[in-house]
Amino acid sequence: MASFNRVILVGNITRDIDLKYTQSGLPVTEIGLAVNDRRKTQSGEWVEETTFVDVTMWGRTAEVASEYLSKGAPVLIEGRLKLDTWETDGQKRSKLRVVCERMQMLGTRGAGSGGAGGGKDRASQRFDESEFSQSTSTGVAESDAGGAPSPPEDDIPF
Repeated sequence: MASFNRVILVGNITRDIDLKYTQSGLPVTEIGLAVNDRRKTQSGEWVEETTFVDVTMWGRTAEVASEYLSKGAPVLIEGRLKLDTWETDGQKRSKLRVVCERMQMLGTRGAGSGGAGGGKDRASQRFDESEFSQSTSTGVAESDAGGAPSPPEDDIPF
């Protein structure tokens, strides 16, 4: 039987990012993502529902997120679902989370409180963990801004 585990979410970061490192020095961060859904009920009223999702980022993606994103920033996350299980006081517990494999910052820097912060314009930028392990000599990730110019080398976040 075939299986497929892929998640794509667009939402806003719920808290400032706290970057940590494993004992081996690998960067890791756990972010909260608020994903809004708006739909009509049978009575014709619009109802908004927010789903909160925990997302784990590793490696260079975690570093870039901690440097350029903050609470309220819009972001696209692509990854896979992972079920964590543990036992506390003899009671089995579990939690479903998303392991980020690719992140795309949405909006521009300096676009207000919902932006990624700072003052330099930086259109949507995609950060794929595999691109960083096999990056080019400049290490610049491909831009999704439709041919927008690359940032100057001294502004490259990696």
